[in-house]
Amino acid sequence: MTVDPLVLSAEVDRATERLLRTAGTFDATALAEPSRLPGWSRGHVLAHLARGADALVNLLSSAHTGRDIPAYASADARDAEIVAGAGRAIDEHLDDLRGSAKRFAEACAAMPAERWAAVVHSHRGDRVAAILVWTRLRELEVHHVDLDAGYDIVDWPEGFGQRVLNEAATDLGQRPDVPPLVLHPTDTGRALTIGAPGHGPTVSGPVRTLAGWLIGRSAGAGLTVTPAGPLPTPPDWM
Repeated sequence: MTVDPLVLSAEVDRATERLLRTAGTFDATALAEPSRLPGWSRGHVLAHLARGADALVNLLSSAHTGRDIPAYASADARDAEIVAGAGRAIDEHLDDLRGSAKRFAEACAAMPAERWAAVVHSHRGDRVAAILVWTRLRELEVHHVDLDAGYDIVDWPEGFGQRVLNEAATDLGQRPDVPPLVLHPTDTGRALTIGAPGHGPTVSGPVRTLAGWLIGRSAGAGLTVTPAGPLPTPPDWM
């Protein structure tokens, strides 16, 4: 997936502001309420987003300097930081989100143009640094939905829905455990094939609805299946 990190940086800023507006409505009770992610409160999601920004700053620093800097010290350390931050007051969450967003923006601005092509190592495999801005945008938009606080897949920018649908379909198509499937976005007409062409059902509907269903953020209301039948259960992706 090719992306322009400088173009996407502006989208990250806008997505961050939308998230902050939603989070700013939370009181202590709302923060403690369950998110759409099993076992996580809204506070867990906000803590995860702040620490995720700092993890990407580490990877950008790795690309910038050429040194191998991990996103997190370890998986256990990552989980512990999220748990430790989940129960904070909303003002602390907001300060943390703003501070981590600022650090991410500064790390992006400081990147020499040629270092965007550098390869960094993460738990998701080796990636070029240019993809990290898209990674941040995806985290912000998807986890904003996970807060279950009024922002949903229909609120995603249309371009984001198309990009996340393309990315998920490409990744899932490389997994041998994923059955064949054809995705037909009715608002673009550009079908995507997962697995062997000509095999598996066709799932049709608007881009954002397809994307939300494919990545497990929607039950798929409004989608249709050909031949007629129940919607397939998409595999875990994010």
